[in-house]
Amino acid sequence: MIRKLLVLGAACALAAGLALTWATAPSNAAADCGGGYVGLTYDDGPNPATTSSLLNALTSNGLRATMFNVGQNAQNNPALVRAQQSAGMWIGNHSWTHPHLTQMSTSQIQSELQRTQQAIQQATGTAPRLFRPPYGETNATLKSVEQQLGLTEIIWDVDSQDWNGASTAQIVAAAGRLQNGQIILMHDNYATTIAAIPQIAANLRGRNMCAGMISPVTGRAVAPDGSGPSTPPSSPPPGGGTCTAAVSAGQQWSDRFNLSVTVSGTNSWIVTVTVRSPQKIIATWNGTPTWDGTGNVMTMRPNGNGNTFGFTIQHNGNRTWPTVSCRVG
Repeated sequence: MIRKLLVLGAACALAAGLALTWATAPSNAAADCGGGYVGLTYDDGPNPATTSSLLNALTSNGLRATMFNVGQNAQNNPALVRAQQSAGMWIGNHSWTHPHLTQMSTSQIQSELQRTQQAIQQATGTAPRLFRPPYGETNATLKSVEQQLGLTEIIWDVDSQDWNGASTAQIVAAAGRLQNGQIILMHDNYATTIAAIPQIAANLRGRNMCAGMISPVTGRAVAPDGSGPSTPPSSPPPGGGTCTAAVSAGQQWSDRFNLSVTVSGTNSWIVTVTVRSPQKIIATWNGTPTWDGTGNVMTMRPNGNGNTFGFTIQHNGNRTWPTVSCRVG
C-alpha cells in the first residue's frame, strides 16, 4: 500500500511539474507566427523510459505537439497520458497494438481503435479526435471505422526517419522542410529525437513559424486555438471576391497517394497545384486540368461536378504535399 501511494505521489508530482513548466515556457501566442503553423507529432508512447524527457524538452522550448499513443501503452501508463495532457499536448489514437490494420477484419479494426479511445478517455476524460494509422497504412475499411468513431485520419508530410536511425542533425533538417500547415512524423522513444527539439524550436522561430494543433476538420496544422486555415486565402482579384482551397488526404499506397481539394467562397474558381519534383500527377477527377510546360504545375477549373476535386500523385520518393492556391475565375 505504501508503495502504491509513493508511485501515485510521484506521478502527481510529475504531472504538476510539467504543467508548471508549460505555464512558464515561452508561449506561441507571444511569438511571431506569421510564417504559419506546423504539426509536430510523436508516435508510439507513452513510454516510461522517455516520455517525461520528451515532455520536458518540448515544454522548456515552448513547443506543443500531438502525441499519437498506442492504446496498450496508455492503459499501462495512465499517469504519463495525464502528464501529456497537463503539459499542453494534444493526444491522438495510434491503435491498441500497432498492427497492420489493412490486413485485419472490420471487427478487429474496431477493437483496436475503440479500446484505445477508451483507455485515453479514462486517463484524460476526453476521447481523441485524431487517428494515425500504424505505418501510414490505410484503406476503405479502416476509413469507415474511423468515421464511425468520429476520428480524423492523420498521415504526415515529412518523415523524420528517426525510426530508421536518423541522426539528430538529420531530424532537425527534416523538420526544417516543413511548410505552413504541414505535419512531421517523429517518435516518442528515441534519444536523437528528443535531442533535436531545441534546434527545431530555434529553426521554427527563425522562420516565424509556430507549432500548432492538427485540425480535426482539415487534418492540417493550424493555430493552437484552432483558428485560421492552413493555407491563407488568396488576395482578392481585380474583379473582387476571394476563395480558399482546403487540402485533405485520401488513400495511400506504397508508390502514390490521393489528395482532395475543397474550394469555398465561390463556384467560379481556378486552383493551381504545384507538385514537388520528382512527383507527378497521374490521375485527376471532378475537375478540368491544364498543365504548364514542366508538367509540375496543374491548373484545375470546375467541370460541373461541384467544388471538390481530387488527384493522384506518384511520389517517386517525395511524399511532401504540393502547394495549392486558389483565385476567383
